[in-house]
Amino acid sequence: MAPMPSFDRTHTRTRGGQLSLSDLGTPLHTVDFVVVDLETTGAHATQNAITEIGAVRVRGGETLGEFQSLVRPVGSVISPFVAQLTGITNSMVADAPRIEAVLPAFLEFMRGAVLVAHNAPFDVGFLRAACARLDYPWPAPQVLDTVALARKALPRPEVRNHKLATLATHFGTDVQPDHRALSDARATVGVLHGLFEILGNAGATTLEDVTTIRTRGWTQRRTKLHLAKGLPHAPGVYTFLDGSRRVLYIGSSGDLASRVRSYFTESEQRRRMTEMVTAAQEVSPLVCATVLEARIREIRLIGELQPPYNRRSKNPDRRHWLVETGGDFPRLSAVRTLTRERVEGGRILGPFRSAVAARHAKALLETVVPLKTCTQSPRAARATPCAAAQVGRCHGPCAGQTEPEEYAQGLDPLRRLYDGAPATFLAAARRRIGELASQERYEAAGETRDAVTTVLSASARAHSRAALRAIAQLVAAERREDGGWDLAVVRWGRLAAAGTSPCGADPRPAIDALLQTAEFVAPHDPLAPVTSDEETDTLHAWLSGGGVRLAAASAPWSAPVGGAEAARVRWAERTRPV
Repeated sequence: MAPMPSFDRTHTRTRGGQLSLSDLGTPLHTVDFVVVDLETTGAHATQNAITEIGAVRVRGGETLGEFQSLVRPVGSVISPFVAQLTGITNSMVADAPRIEAVLPAFLEFMRGAVLVAHNAPFDVGFLRAACARLDYPWPAPQVLDTVALARKALPRPEVRNHKLATLATHFGTDVQPDHRALSDARATVGVLHGLFEILGNAGATTLEDVTTIRTRGWTQRRTKLHLAKGLPHAPGVYTFLDGSRRVLYIGSSGDLASRVRSYFTESEQRRRMTEMVTAAQEVSPLVCATVLEARIREIRLIGELQPPYNRRSKNPDRRHWLVETGGDFPRLSAVRTLTRERVEGGRILGPFRSAVAARHAKALLETVVPLKTCTQSPRAARATPCAAAQVGRCHGPCAGQTEPEEYAQGLDPLRRLYDGAPATFLAAARRRIGELASQERYEAAGETRDAVTTVLSASARAHSRAALRAIAQLVAAERREDGGWDLAVVRWGRLAAAGTSPCGADPRPAIDALLQTAEFVAPHDPLAPVTSDEETDTLHAWLSGGGVRLAAASAPWSAPVGGAEAARVRWAERTRPV
């Protein structure tokens, strides 16, 4: 059995003399709670309508009354999906009263009570929207959300999720939810009482306790607030260290003091960060000239030190590529590492963000390009079509009837894609999507569309990086809000120097000084660690920003890069859901 969660409570300041009623709080057993549930025609309060209201009024564990009414929606109909889910059909509500007749009665039923709902923003949103539409004043009651309470009282290891059905089963409520308003409201009452029991065991016995209780860890973080003292309000990298000065976590910010301080406040809700801050004994700052420099140094330090609480430290070199094999009849192969020979061959696509993305891209390319997919040698003495070819899934010369020159001509869309010119590939992909749509294979057409996006994204990233890495030196400047300039020297796709120029000053002397002190950067090595890709992507994103100006460049460069990137943008616009 999982241990009972611990909590922190907000304590009022103690003072001498007799306690007042406000100091004691409002005991839960004296509070009226109205637990409400709504059924609706959809999820949008301004576009959909209420079809049923169910509510239960309770106090001290006893039911004081119940409210239930179907509602005839106006300007909205119940879809077949919603009808199947809730059991409420259009015919059932045809003779039901409209919301303007039901809402006043419900508002009177909930008068003076605390309103409770499971996922309260949904139900309260519909009720408020109905009041606004009918020009009824919203009484603005105090609201409790049983989802929020459950997340505090029952962390995920103890329950699979915080859905009403899951919690009702966990607490063994008398009524199980069935997507009808009154049944769901009755089930929520049982969940509410179960949560009160857990919170009561932790010392929460008043309404004020329940509304201010926090999961354990906030007080622990507050005790470490002194670690944020003395940090400058400047851009830089911050490093959390434990007692043995082992690096726990690395981050960057444009304001070191404010960002580090946020880790010790209630705004930080991540469990891993609470654990990290609890273990931390020191925060070490590295002040940088600009926000860009801070981001780049963060990337480099994470790649070098691999702190345990940085998610990017896990499997830092995980990349997936598609490479073209050699020989007279090449095919595509998915790999996780690149060799010098593969790089020098230049017939590479990627990297992809995951093995699944690489496999989907490979399957798409093998469909729209007449590629050989098997390992069978076409020059075998007794060559016969492979099994994949017999079902139309291998376009290769398995039977030895295709000459290398003819095969190479069929690979033209793929070869052009390597060079950042995806037009012929896109034309073939569109034809394939059209074929699938004409066969009413819409799911397969959607998968093909998504795979095209994956291929174009990988190609665009690769060519954006290649364009920047082809430039020996580039100097750029970005205007700051105070009128000054943030300066950067980029060499072979890496940051070589960063600095600033104050408002009103000529930035050229600062640029000259940066060039004199900039780091030496060798031309890019394609076998470099993955952090070099992340650094180049960060620099490309910064250079592509509207406020960045090029001061000097050893070769022409434009942002964003055309070709694959332009095709990706056009494809995204054309396939965006309406």
